[in-house]
Amino acid sequence: MVGQSDVQPRTSNISARRGEPLVVVEHVDKHFGDLHVLRDINTVVNRGEVVVVIGPSGSGKSTLCRAINRLETIDSGVITIDGAKLPEEGSGLARLRADVGMVFQSFNLFAHKTVLENVTLGPIKVRGMKKKAAEEKAMALLDRVGVANQAKKMPNQLSGGQQQRVAIARSLAMDPKVILMDEPTSALDPEMINEVLDVMVGLAADGMTMIVVTHEMGFARKAADRVLFMADGAIVEEATPEQFFTHPKSERAKDFLSKILDH
Repeated sequence: MVGQSDVQPRTSNISARRGEPLVVVEHVDKHFGDLHVLRDINTVVNRGEVVVVIGPSGSGKSTLCRAINRLETIDSGVITIDGAKLPEEGSGLARLRADVGMVFQSFNLFAHKTVLENVTLGPIKVRGMKKKAAEEKAMALLDRVGVANQAKKMPNQLSGGQQQRVAIARSLAMDPKVILMDEPTSALDPEMINEVLDVMVGLAADGMTMIVVTHEMGFARKAADRVLFMADGAIVEEATPEQFFTHPKSERAKDFLSKILDH
């Protein structure tokens, strides 16, 4: 048997992958005008896997995350989720988005609805769940993320960390196949970051498939099955956290890590 250290980064995590391919990205390219923001992106995220996407600002991380549920269109290539190609628009896209949870940097809660209403809206409107069942489920999820006592409040009455935990509960309420998180802690005050990261670590431990764009290297070390390092719109390196943080292969990754880990 070949040891982990003898395998190239692209295949290094196969032993850690727990399920069938869930998100498959093949030869994806994307431009914003003259700017080539995604360059021939190829990756597979398997069921139950936590993939953390890191890299310098402007490397294409958030664009990739948003392309996976078609908040951004792509110029070429194919993205499939659970075997189905991303629909262009219409009811098919709505169904797909119901299966792909999204947690944003800026929470994106409905300001005019209570915390409980924010979490029950999707299950009632999209999944057709009865209000009582949706509320019971929502309260269990709010309890899971530690904010059940805030259920009757409006979002603006909550701290940023509490709002983000509500956003995670809202995403979980749809029973998504995968959750995308686009820098979920970057808008938070430092003391609030850990309360959100703790929830994310718990989800990872429970086997939730997650793709997380983050600057939180501690989370990447603790919870990721695999790290994708992006620079200039391309995946430069793909490895287990242990391999990436201790033996990065590319000069670009070495340079990036030297800048962030020394501070």
